[in-house]
Amino acid sequence: MNKKLHTLKYLLFDYFTAVISWSLFYIYRKTFIEPLKYGYKVPLELAEKYYYGIIFIPIFWIFLYYLSGYYRDIYRKSRLKELAQTFFTILIGSIIIFFTSLLDDQILVYTHYYNLFISLILIQFTVTYIPRITLTSVTNNKIHNRKIGFNTIIIGGNRKAADIYQKIENQQKSVGNKFVGFICIVEKEKHLLEKHLDNLGNLNNIRKVIDDYKIEEVIIALESTEHKDIGKIINYLDDKNVVIKVIASMYDILIGKVKMAHIYSTPLIQISHSLMPTWQQQTKQLIDISLSLLALIIFSPVLIFLSVGIKLTSKGPVLYSHERIGQFGKPFTLYKFRSMYVDAEKNGPSLSFKDDSRITPFGKFMRKAKLDELPNFYNVLKGDMSLVGPRPERKFYIDQIIGKAPHYLHLQKVKPGITSWGQVKYGYAENVNEMTERLKYDILYIENMSVYVDFKIMIYTILIILKGRHI
Repeated sequence: MNKKLHTLKYLLFDYFTAVISWSLFYIYRKTFIEPLKYGYKVPLELAEKYYYGIIFIPIFWIFLYYLSGYYRDIYRKSRLKELAQTFFTILIGSIIIFFTSLLDDQILVYTHYYNLFISLILIQFTVTYIPRITLTSVTNNKIHNRKIGFNTIIIGGNRKAADIYQKIENQQKSVGNKFVGFICIVEKEKHLLEKHLDNLGNLNNIRKVIDDYKIEEVIIALESTEHKDIGKIINYLDDKNVVIKVIASMYDILIGKVKMAHIYSTPLIQISHSLMPTWQQQTKQLIDISLSLLALIIFSPVLIFLSVGIKLTSKGPVLYSHERIGQFGKPFTLYKFRSMYVDAEKNGPSLSFKDDSRITPFGKFMRKAKLDELPNFYNVLKGDMSLVGPRPERKFYIDQIIGKAPHYLHLQKVKPGITSWGQVKYGYAENVNEMTERLKYDILYIENMSVYVDFKIMIYTILIILKGRHI
């Protein structure tokens, strides 16, 4: 499966259908609406307004579809949800276009505005939805016929695990699970599921299994005596970008926890990773890209000044780069302006502290105003970081923090940030104990994530820097 190529197909379809829709709507206005105003047939001419529409209207629709989250999880689309999502997105977009572009149209009576509005919705929806449902149906058929699948493991190896495996495998239409093995909870000489799948080990190496086998879905199928381990399992998986499903009991079904994604699928509870509504997640990403690009442009003279200052005041490279751990535990290269002398960590990783002799005089100046972190905006543009999120740490320190606070792994559900609630509320951590203490603020941020909270943290960060407080 090539997710990027598949997403591009939807994008291209949406772009060209937006062009076609606007063209058809323009012809409708010229052919049916304007003659009612003037009393004679209006010649069909492609005026300036048409060409502006051809340029900007498709971009507007792609932007709106992006905000709605339509291009997320591109292989797991429900056709019924797609119908509703397409209609309501087009309804909102049509309202915006109507009030910004169509109210100055030439009409005979006020009711013609209703004709314009309804026609805009019908044309846009029909032309957009037909290619979408066609592409989604083709993809779903490939999934049902097991031509496309999601690498899946089962956690559990006994009766329930064997039962759920056989039920899923024996379904006439597949829901996309491509089983590669199972993880056992209790070490035994023999597991029932070994008749069908490979034993990939126990919980201690589940994270490695997910990475090595590129696992996309995990099904938890434990015996009653093993239910005490569910919390630990979810904690292990919380920072991994996988779909987690648990076998549903009759109690879960009766209280409404189980929502059917497919009529023919086995009833499972899907554990949601979503921390923000989709439109806010997309808005957060757009804000990250826009403000980071703007910051790099505005601060370009400062970047040049700092580069020269570093070169003139100490030997070594201008930029300092090293590996940090990002979202879902993936490592990335973090870029900063070098504020320490070369070989400052020749004896091993060490956090900086007040009056640290390893920091250059020019580095102290940069650190006081957080200017050394300006290259972080490049990390945001690359998609490794966000403007707001828990600060990224090195694996060396993460391993120590997890030893004291295993719930640190929850932070890896989100992208690390240039600034964070932990830094605003607690400040800079000089050792692992202080890192652990700051953790509660970052956990609190994750539980309250929103675009509003992000702006609030950014404003507080700017105020703290202007006041000269180090964070």
